[in-house]
Amino acid sequence: MTQKKDVKIHVPVLARVEGEGALELDIENSQVASVKLRIFEPPRFFEKFLEGRDYNEVIDTVARICGICPVAYQMSAVHAIEHIFDIPVHPTVRALRRVMYCGEWLESHGLHIHLLAAPDFLGFANAIELGAAYPEEVKRGLRLQHVGNKLIKLFGGRSVHPVGVRVGGFYRLPTRSECDAMVSELKAAVEECAQLVLWTASLPLPEDEQEFTSVALQHPEEYAMNEGNIVSSLGLSVPADQYQNHFEEIQVPHSTAFHSHLHGKPYLVGPLARVNLNWDSLHEPVQQLLQKTAIDFPSKNVFHSVIARAAEMYYALLEAIAILESIDLELSPVNVTPKSGVGYACTEAPRGILWHRYEMDQHGHVIKATIVPPTSQNQARIEDDLRNALNKFDLTKSDEDIRLHAETIIRNYDPCISCSTHFLNLTVNRKCGES
Repeated sequence: MTQKKDVKIHVPVLARVEGEGALELDIENSQVASVKLRIFEPPRFFEKFLEGRDYNEVIDTVARICGICPVAYQMSAVHAIEHIFDIPVHPTVRALRRVMYCGEWLESHGLHIHLLAAPDFLGFANAIELGAAYPEEVKRGLRLQHVGNKLIKLFGGRSVHPVGVRVGGFYRLPTRSECDAMVSELKAAVEECAQLVLWTASLPLPEDEQEFTSVALQHPEEYAMNEGNIVSSLGLSVPADQYQNHFEEIQVPHSTAFHSHLHGKPYLVGPLARVNLNWDSLHEPVQQLLQKTAIDFPSKNVFHSVIARAAEMYYALLEAIAILESIDLELSPVNVTPKSGVGYACTEAPRGILWHRYEMDQHGHVIKATIVPPTSQNQARIEDDLRNALNKFDLTKSDEDIRLHAETIIRNYDPCISCSTHFLNLTVNRKCGES
């Protein structure tokens, strides 16, 4: 006779992520038979209500998609529009946009490491408990995040939903004295950031090696942030305008959020994918520091993402310092003449590649917009990770233990925006063998 035990655990809210959803696991004979990460938030229609908008409105509008990584949305949008209008990007503008992106990596990674991920790895229910046990580490993390916010504000006018980016450059460039003051703050944070890298490497991270495909941007002269070819660990290397020839968004019955596949299979985007694919482009001090951790990159352990995030914070500090110390802040105004056409761009949001496509008329009004955020690209990979990791977990443990481990796996991807994951329910269906 076959026995089946259905266990339903209702969790009113999963802290430390944004969005709404649920996880359903079917366990048969102590093995995961099915994983369904259910996302049921309604569509936000950003792509649709961009239609008809003037190009100047697009950049600030897309920044509202995410309060944590607005710079990424602005950069992908402005690059795509400049592509349509045939506007060359001045080297100074390119470099300063890179500095602004460094600020976003600092604030976003700092937030994730200290308030979202570390409590999981150290056995705390939330960041408040973590702060009580590790007050200096949390204060350090908040200081580093604050430095990132100040970098964004330097170019964007404010740190949340910045408004300083425009087609051809910025509405206002910082003064030399403002840059010098920022450099002083960045330099003061370097040693703290180096200690953060070592601290993340000391965390009791799960040992869980898996096979997965890494996808990131790659640039021949630098650690890719705001431009480069889209590459994979399987040998893919294509420009942004060929993205749709290789990547496909698919709808799954159990979720309103798209899943993304590369040639029919899930893939990983984000800091670990970037470090795996671009180790040689990291500044030498970052490489040397990572080598002290005894963590080998490329890594097959997705939990090493937290170390990669800390390493990218260290990189961002050094990169921003180098640019701001040497940059010439004199720029001439850029004349913008709208043109019709189709433009593409892909940049590296903190959580991974962010692809934009815009079709515009001769007046610079949007006809159609397509935006593929990194969290949706990781959805299928998260389900694969859950399946693989939970099969290595002791599934005879309580449903509460399984839930906590599953939440840790999901939070490790730092899911963000409203296609990410709040758990409202965890449903575990257990099916035993015949007896």
